[in-house]
Amino acid sequence: MQYSEITDYITTFNSTLASVEFATIASFVDLIDRAWREDRQIIVCGNGGSALTALHYVTDWNKSLPLATGRRFRGRSLLDNIGLLTAHANDQSYPESFAEQIRNLTDPGDVVLFISGSGNSANVIEGAKAAKALGATVASIVGFDGGKLPAISDHVLHVSRSDMQICEDIHMMVGHIILRALMKRHAKPLAAA
Repeated sequence: MQYSEITDYITTFNSTLASVEFATIASFVDLIDRAWREDRQIIVCGNGGSALTALHYVTDWNKSLPLATGRRFRGRSLLDNIGLLTAHANDQSYPESFAEQIRNLTDPGDVVLFISGSGNSANVIEGAKAAKALGATVASIVGFDGGKLPAISDHVLHVSRSDMQICEDIHMMVGHIILRALMKRHAKPLAAA
């Protein structure tokens, strides 16, 4: 049995990961940490596989951070209410499906994090514009050439590879890195025995 497909994928993944600026990942940890300490909302969204990554981030952060620290975490995904998402897509337009939710939920100083392979999806672009207009901090995690989203964003993490699966794997890792870094920074002290 040959393993060339496996080794090719792992080699590509490793070389792509090595090209990501670790300082940029650290800045995303600091961004989420600051919003959390200020009791801001952290709102996350994306399309397709990135939608599932957004859901995964919020699931991990909302469960694990309060358990590890005793402090609430105000994470929210714009994908949790499929009825609302499809109502806006049907009654306004699909490009407005995130923007309409953002207009209703977002306060100045909240962080709105967009995850996108291409950085060009119309609903992500319109959502970022809406978040920016409300005074939120706009962050994006993108792949390929970055697309249009970085120009609207205050913080950008770019995985520069034209390979959706590699980009999505690294995007998922970023959520796990943020989780573990924040748990380590803010863990409750152990009770004396």
